[in-house]
Amino acid sequence: MNGLVRRDPLDDFFRGFFVRPVDFGNQTDSPAVKIDVKEQDGAYVVHAEIPGVRKEDITVAVDGPVVSIAAERREESNVKEGERVLRTERYFGKVSRSFQLAQEIDEGKVVARYADGVLELSLPKKAATQARRITIQ
Repeated sequence: MNGLVRRDPLDDFFRGFFVRPVDFGNQTDSPAVKIDVKEQDGAYVVHAEIPGVRKEDITVAVDGPVVSIAAERREESNVKEGERVLRTERYFGKVSRSFQLAQEIDEGKVVARYADGVLELSLPKKAATQARRITIQ
């Protein structure tokens, strides 16, 4: 009976390397604004999840085909006399998200609605300009 087993040291080194999550300590990552983008005939429709934020604290900027969404959730101290906070997992601070669409947006016709923690943007596409042929004199 042959009791020898061939082992490659690199196999042991890389075993599970791409499977295990890597923990870099106690980092607090700010939550990302999650979005859905749909394309219709003449517009894009964006749904962005921004829970727990007042609509006055949300800003939307459009620059050509680039859309930027920013929001700020302010910390409200609700600790009453005799209470002490044991754990807080809610995020307070600023979040933002920018993305680029395939076509420029008509900034003057953008419509934004905010309800139940979801921002809905209707982003009409800017009419494509035709290339103009120049006559040479």
